[in-house]
Amino acid sequence: MTRYRLLLRQVRDLGRYTSDQEAERVLTAVLAVLGSQLTGDERCDLARALPERARTVFAGQIPLPRPVAAPALVEAVARTLNTSLAGARWDVSSVLAALVTLAGDDLTDRILAHLPRGYALLFGRADLATAA
Repeated sequence: MTRYRLLLRQVRDLGRYTSDQEAERVLTAVLAVLGSQLTGDERCDLARALPERARTVFAGQIPLPRPVAAPALVEAVARTLNTSLAGARWDVSSVLAALVTLAGDDLTDRILAHLPRGYALLFGRADLATAA
């Protein structure tokens, strides 16, 4: 089984999607929106970790000057998939949880350090902030 098929299978299992086509539609939408959020080494390292087909979708996006807040990312996915915000949160979390497994904890920590607060929950992590 190819690395892409393994990623797709993981997204399908995590999201409880009924078909590979549905899982692929969600994976593509989330990777496209995420690709506009990351810059620098974290973007390059995540792109390297992705299977080629997924990398093409992710890296094909022009990064924004600053990443949007987590709710805005979910809203963008909801618009892309024509689904509710609750459905989009589920979709985003299903893909990002699969990416954690693929990318590893170190890269995930680095990615989260460069994104606004609120993304950790979408990655299946506790959103712990240091008290000021």
